[in-house]
Formats: sequence, structure tokens, C-alpha cells
Amino acid sequence: MPGDWVVEDRVGEAASLHATWPAALAHPERRAVALCRVKSPALVLGSTQPAAVVDPARAAAAGIDIARRRSGGGAVLVTPDEPVWIDIWLPAGDPLWRNDVSRAFDWLGDAWADALRRLGITGVAARRRGYLSCSRWSSLVCFGGVGTGEVTTDDGRKVVGLAQRRNRHGCWFHCACVLRWDAGPLVDVLALSSTQRRRAAADLGLAVVGVAELADDRGGEPVDGPSVAASLIHALPPPASP
Repeated sequence: MPGDWVVEDRVGEAASLHATWPAALAHPERRAVALCRVKSPALVLGSTQPAAVVDPARAAAAGIDIARRRSGGGAVLVTPDEPVWIDIWLPAGDPLWRNDVSRAFDWLGDAWADALRRLGITGVAARRRGYLSCSRWSSLVCFGGVGTGEVTTDDGRKVVGLAQRRNRHGCWFHCACVLRWDAGPLVDVLALSSTQRRRAAADLGLAVVGVAELADDRGGEPVDGPSVAASLIHALPPPASP
């Protein structure tokens, strides 16, 4: 593991995990990694998404809380087991820092692709060509579109989603790596008609794939959340040479 990355486990409700990161606030000059796990399922909306995209009655019936993050993008359903949620803190001025927000994910996407290849998952790479809307639902659901730095398979399916928020001290990256993809539970709590739900589930089912599914399909060793997290930590760039 790179010696300058401080790693911690964070467990809590999605809203609180997104609201603050005490260790990063206390030591913004240090690179940090948080392995996040929610206590209960939550649908996390992007910073600019209206609350009206959710059907509150359906969410309550499913036992799914509603939370909001300060980074952009579409909705993400987080549960105690899915996706693998890892946050990264990068201090301003770090050698990995990029002032160009659109290129800020480059190194992180490469680290994720390397981490997955270390697990025997072939045919994955970080996107370099700007935002691609891969379904009609991309403005509504995070995994419905692919942005620069996010990881996809060689057939275009999204595997890892990334988001970021910045302040003068540094950049807080959110990473979500799918293990086994099922769009149904997410789509079921959105404010859509029954026909739209069926279409969304079908479209999103083709746009995304989980890394555990890829390992199964491509003959790799079985993977789980801890193995994915450990592989990413080892794939993170080491300290800069003096």
C-alpha cells in the first residue's frame, strides 16, 4: 500500500457520510482514503437533482432513505453491500492535483482500472473522451451515463462511477464500484410511470455491469467488496519522489 495514503473505515447513514469527513477536515494536507459502508439503504441524489425525481411513498415502502450529496450527477442507490463505496481526499497542490476539473479524474480512473485488472478482470479502462450519455436515463441515474475518468468495459458498459467536490483545501472524490448490477430497486422508487420503469430497468440493465459478474463471465477469481477495496488501495499512486 502506498505509504502516504491514510486509510480509514467509515460506517453511518448515507446523509452523514456525504455531509462531512472529519479526518479530511482535521488534516486536509494529507492524502486519505475512506472505505464507506451505509447502515441502511438510501437513494443519494446529485446536488442539482430536484426532490421530485423520487416517489417518496414508494421509497418509504421499500425502506429506502433519501439523501443528497454535494457533487453533481444522477441518483445512486447505496446499500450495506452495494456498491463498493470509496472516498478519496486529495490535498490542493498535490502532484496528482489538476486545476482542470474535467481532467481531475484521470489518475483515479486509471488506478481503478489497474485495481480491477489486478483482480483478473480484463477489458476495463478509464474513459478519456468526455461525457457520453449511454442511455436516455443518464440525467436521472448516475450509472446511466459515463464521464471522463469513469471505468467501462471494452463493450461500453459502466463499472465504476466517480464524482467530486472541491474547496480551497483539496478535492473529495466519491467512487462507486458495482459488484452485481440490478437497476430494479433504484428504478422502483423514482417518480416514473410503470411503463417508464420497465423501460428504464431494461435500458440500464444493458448500460452497466458489476465487477463480480465480469469476474464470473471472464474466468477470473471471485471478487467481493473487501477484495476490490484492497486492490484499489494497492493501485493508488505512491508518494512523489523527493
